[in-house]
Amino acid sequence: MSASEEVAAADQPTRRQPLVHEYVAEQLRREIALGLFAPRSSLPPERELAAVFGVGIMTVHRAIRLLESEVLVTSRRGRGGGTFVVGDNRDDGATKQIQERVRQERKAIEEALDCRMELEPRIVARAARHRTAADLAALRQLLDDAAGTDDDVEFTKLDARFHIKVAQSAKNRFLTDALEQVRAQLYVIVLLLPDTPMWQQRTLTEHQRIFIALQQGDAEKASQAAARHVRHTLASARALLHSL
Repeated sequence: MSASEEVAAADQPTRRQPLVHEYVAEQLRREIALGLFAPRSSLPPERELAAVFGVGIMTVHRAIRLLESEVLVTSRRGRGGGTFVVGDNRDDGATKQIQERVRQERKAIEEALDCRMELEPRIVARAARHRTAADLAALRQLLDDAAGTDDDVEFTKLDARFHIKVAQSAKNRFLTDALEQVRAQLYVIVLLLPDTPMWQQRTLTEHQRIFIALQQGDAEKASQAAARHVRHTLASARALLHSL
């Protein structure tokens, strides 16, 4: 390294390496954000999580406490206790904390909304060209499962899995990762948006239109269907941002 490079390196701020429990919290945060653990569902026991991540149980305990401080999960003791993802049954205090988090992250959320509008129709168009018969079968099953449930938590989980599976069908890991990051940033908005039967029906109908276009291999039709679906979601999210 030259002298000038050494000076430049010295001028760079030193970044603290995340602690082990912060890595565990980040992985759980990402899974919650992607809908793999839906609102009001329970996380696996801490001992089981410790085995999954290959860490000590106290590390998992500290990770859970970190997620509690962010109002992403809540813990209950006794029979029926455990750690639960915060959902519609949170109290007013928790709602206000989440609203404050949205205010603080407003710029990142707005950028994520813009990114999703630009990104997702292109991903869906690519999926129409690259999807396989196995991809279509998996998407069909997700649609059937969503149509057959009246449970809000389960529907939210299936909604997230549908979008991620479509992205995977585009056969580009970087596009899939990009969409996952965008959806993770927007999860805090999902916590505040009302979940109604009308919203579920519209979501299911729009997912079915996307699926038909993918099935037909029609990239333009798939892109248009995805854009229409994303615009509806963005309109609700931006209305919420405006109200805060």
